[in-house]
Amino acid sequence: MSTVRTPLIGLTQQELQALLGDRKDAKLRSKQLMGHIYKRFETSFAQMADLPQEFRDYLEIHHTISPLQVATHRKSTDKVEKLLVHNGDHQVYECVLLPYQDRVSCCLSSQVGCPMGCTFCATGLGGFDRNLTAGEIIGQYLLLQSHSPRRISHVVFMGMGEPLLNLKNLLKAIKLLHEEVGLSYRHLTVSTVGLVPQILELAKEQLPIHLALSLHSPFDEVRDRLMPVNHKWPVQVVVDAMREYQEATGRKVTFEYLLIKDVNDTPEQAKALIPLLKGMPNVINLIPWNWVDTGNGFARPERHRVRAFRKILEDAGMNVTERVERGHDIAAACGQLAGQHKGKFAQRSGQTAIPISGGNQSEANPVLPT
Repeated sequence: MSTVRTPLIGLTQQELQALLGDRKDAKLRSKQLMGHIYKRFETSFAQMADLPQEFRDYLEIHHTISPLQVATHRKSTDKVEKLLVHNGDHQVYECVLLPYQDRVSCCLSSQVGCPMGCTFCATGLGGFDRNLTAGEIIGQYLLLQSHSPRRISHVVFMGMGEPLLNLKNLLKAIKLLHEEVGLSYRHLTVSTVGLVPQILELAKEQLPIHLALSLHSPFDEVRDRLMPVNHKWPVQVVVDAMREYQEATGRKVTFEYLLIKDVNDTPEQAKALIPLLKGMPNVINLIPWNWVDTGNGFARPERHRVRAFRKILEDAGMNVTERVERGHDIAAACGQLAGQHKGKFAQRSGQTAIPISGGNQSEANPVLPT
């Protein structure tokens, strides 16, 4: 009978020490393992030359460093890399490496699929399987780092899934990225569809991470159509929660705004955003919709409509950015590559969204915090 090997990624030093049991050197070896895994990004026990051979042999028998296996790896002409990974069960999820001239970022998933039911989102087409563990979340970062010659300094949780539905594992992964890998909290961004209780719970943590809300309309009747979550927590309620988060953390918040032709790209909606978002440090990130066949007849807005929408906001003194899209040739938008996969996460019919939920079309090129 083969031994089930326990992954070490995702464990704290205290958890590693406990895992090593009554070894007299458990404290020392757990500290060494943390350095090998989270600081030197080593992927095999054979690389850990300062560990005794008998200990490395023991680890090889009973443990593995990462649970992740790569199902698909694609590299774009603009250097974006997208990996489709699983744990041997072919329940696939996505992570993306995003190199820029001045930094390297990555986009990580928090769930296998997504239950939020956004009508514009590729991930939602595949349904929902499960939450990812902290090890599976941070394992994506370490895997992408092994493919990057430069250090990944920024992380965005805008991949598959709603991060705040997996808050416990998300927070553990965030704290490992900060405390063990050494990333600044200010370089970590969490994107949400607007789960108000979890936003307020995250605010109580008072971590200086960047929070982005997928807003997509200032009008409840429009946002209701796009995001089922709005039926539970309408626009004003979720914006008030973001305001509370901003006040608790002192961090500028982002409002993601996906522009869909003739749905939410009208001048009236641009004008309505101004009083809604005034009075708190924020940035509005405009995202021309990245086409995927959701069956809703959505279309990408023409450039002149995007420019007009942006001008209204800028003329009112709003801080506006527009997402520069990358990775189109490798299906880099969230859920596109998984939707092509023939494993356990593929396009499925007959699934319904969680009633309180909404959705989020995460692109492969988010606005990065500074």
